[in-house]
This record gives sequence, structure tokens and C-alpha cells, in this order.
Amino acid sequence: MYIIKVKGKAKIPDYIQLRDENFVLVAYFRADRPLKNLEKYGLDGKEEALEKLISELPFGKLQPLTL
Repeated sequence: MYIIKVKGKAKIPDYIQLRDENFVLVAYFRADRPLKNLEKYGLDGKEEALEKLISELPFGKLQPLTL
């Protein structure tokens, strides 16, 4: 799975995209909102690590998601 942070413009907030190994969009959520339904993506129990990763993630750089 891959993760990318997308910079919002004006009133549009920053977003996070999760993509699978074929780069198909799996999840799309606001960077500043609590994460919900992470069990659907196999990330349950990793909320704290994912929040830390999101805060340190540069905008526009697609990276493999390793937690």
C-alpha cells in the first residue's frame, strides 16, 4: 500500500490518499480528522503510528506505507 499527502487550496483542506499496489485509490480522507474504519484497510491498532507518519509526510510525494 502507498500513501500520499495532497495539499489543499484556499478553503479545501489537505487530504491523504491510500493506494494499493496497483496505485488504485483505496481511501481518501482529511489529514486533520480522526481516522475511522481503519480495519477495512488492515490498519487497525496503528492509528497513533499513522497520525505521526501523516504529520511528517511531505506534500505530493508518493511513498510506500510501512508502519
